[in-house]
Amino acid sequence: MISLFKTADGKKEILDLYNQKLKDLNIEFKNSIIDTSYGETNIIIAGKSENPPIILVHGSNGCAPVALETYSNLNKSFRVYAIDVLAQPNKSAETRLSMKDESYGKWMVEIITALKLDNLTMAGFSFGGLVILKTLEFDESKIKEVYLSAPAYIVNGNPLKVLFKIFIPMKRFMKTKKLKYLEKFLNEVFTDRDEFAFKYLSKVFLHFNMDFTPLPVINTKKASLIKTPITLFAGKKDILFPGNKMIKRSKKIFPSLKSITLFEDSKHVQNKKQNELIESIILKK
Repeated sequence: MISLFKTADGKKEILDLYNQKLKDLNIEFKNSIIDTSYGETNIIIAGKSENPPIILVHGSNGCAPVALETYSNLNKSFRVYAIDVLAQPNKSAETRLSMKDESYGKWMVEIITALKLDNLTMAGFSFGGLVILKTLEFDESKIKEVYLSAPAYIVNGNPLKVLFKIFIPMKRFMKTKKLKYLEKFLNEVFTDRDEFAFKYLSKVFLHFNMDFTPLPVINTKKASLIKTPITLFAGKKDILFPGNKMIKRSKKIFPSLKSITLFEDSKHVQNKKQNELIESIILKK
């Protein structure tokens, strides 16, 4: 299989940043590799084994250490399992799954089964929300509750806005390597500047073959069958998955929708204060 990393040197640069981020978290953790039918999945586990389990699922072009940093206090009350999603710039297998079928749900249920988890909480950001919703569609029997932050798979933004404000600056950076285009991309996507994202994505955009497949949205009938309580966080200024549009559709299609928070000043990626609020809501559950 041809690697999604364009060069061995590029892969090393990306994984060096991954390892540095994990080290900077300064937490006790262990690594686990789960062999699934889609390939090996790397998981970072933190928190006491007797604590209730929570699975964290990062967004597109991300990695498990970023998810751990985003909600950095969860490991004090939960046994945290931060998953490296397949075919992303991280340490899991490079098998690219289809977003149109049940592959992501089947993959995640294999992980849950292998880890012997039950009465499980899940929290995911952006593409991680799609993975979680696909899991609920496939088999929600082991899942107690989910928290979705600016999730994919519910609505999509205006394609022209996404093209001109996000996709074109990304492509221009990839072609020219001029940092002004990366800055433009980050400014549209991140509520506040994130130095690690700047370093990491500058390598990912140049050295990793990203998936540009159009994102699907969940079928109304499938959404209506989900029984697991869903807590939703959306950003009003999110170009990718607009908050007001997301909330409107979510209220119509999810009978298990428990709570909604709209961040008035949030773009796609929440800032530290917003993530702390999300974390506090998870911890209060």
